[in-house]
Amino acid sequence: MWKLVTHPVSQRTDLVAPPVAAALAAWPGPTPVDKLFVAEIDPELADTANCAAAYAVPMEASANCVVISGKRGGTTTMAACVVLATTRADVNGTVRKRLGARKASFAPQQEAVEVTGMEYGGITPVGLPADWPLLVDAAVIDQPYVLIGSGLRRSKLAVPGAVLAELPNAEVVKDLAQPVE
Repeated sequence: MWKLVTHPVSQRTDLVAPPVAAALAAWPGPTPVDKLFVAEIDPELADTANCAAAYAVPMEASANCVVISGKRGGTTTMAACVVLATTRADVNGTVRKRLGARKASFAPQQEAVEVTGMEYGGITPVGLPADWPLLVDAAVIDQPYVLIGSGLRRSKLAVPGAVLAELPNAEVVKDLAQPVE
């Protein structure tokens, strides 16, 4: 198993960003608190590949949450995508079409941090702005657990993949991501 010391997130909300803690407290329906865990990590190892190597987490059990900015005319739509670390979000294809945008790109780092209230390198789908679309690759849902950001660089959440489909505005999308070559 992974080389991480995990705690039920309900017992260590100090290890998640404030928007994440608020989202957990306001979870829609029964909160799966018995299935959500948090682990403290070295913040220097927060980037997915470094974290996976240091803590023996397979890349296929690691997920990334990326913030996307879609534009059409003068309108900008912010969204988030969750994909396995072995893949990359199809930003210019699937994501752009889902957002109805003419152009889609990764949101600039400073903007992503400001609008999410989370640290760069720790952005997670739990606690995102309520009006954002959340696109989750179907392959993520199939994972028993994925390691994903906690909103902070100094910790990670361990979450059943299927739980991510229960988040507000979540849409499971087949082929949202393409394998990394």
